[in-house]
Amino acid sequence: MIARCAEHPREDGMEFDVRRIGPESTAEAADVLADAFDGYPWMAWTVAADRHRERLGAMFAGTVAAVGLPYGDVWAAMDADGRLAAVAVWLRPDRPVPDEVWAAVAARNAELAGDRQPALHAADAACASLRSAEPAFLLATVGVRRTAQGRGLGARVLRPGLVEADRAGLPAVLETSSEPNVRFYRRLGFSVTGQARVPAGGPDVWAMRRPAAGERV
Repeated sequence: MIARCAEHPREDGMEFDVRRIGPESTAEAADVLADAFDGYPWMAWTVAADRHRERLGAMFAGTVAAVGLPYGDVWAAMDADGRLAAVAVWLRPDRPVPDEVWAAVAARNAELAGDRQPALHAADAACASLRSAEPAFLLATVGVRRTAQGRGLGARVLRPGLVEADRAGLPAVLETSSEPNVRFYRRLGFSVTGQARVPAGGPDVWAMRRPAAGERV
């Protein structure tokens, strides 16, 4: 069964439908995320500049195929022609990712990082203290294709995951290395729970948490 969220028409005449996607959409979802994250502070710091966009696409394809689809929920906003415009990957505490899967993904990402592999390892180590063992819905990644930005699709594609977290009575958590993103997530009910600076001139990273429905006043 395909889960959907009806979307209202926008002033520009575009209408989007938000639904779960499957393996057949992996390549397109990865392309959306690579487009959205090209120039993002974390990626610019931890992924080699040569063939940068290609490296990002391969990383996100791995995230979607190896982690998001089997163990979480992958939501996408589609236009009227069925083209993906935004993607959100959520991981759920009731379907934990096996350690060996994480290890394989980490090894592949380290390979794709190219000459920035040491920077990637240092950045991951610097952010380890931000992560809690608390059961929560983890926003692994979310991105909107650049040509579709400014239409509210980021909030729309996140909404089903937030609804699922509320239904389960659990908080939602994420990390971001973009200060404008911090403001965006605050509007969705998240607050900053920690901050780390990646060494040697790397970006700041913020950990954020949206309380479970029962915690909110």
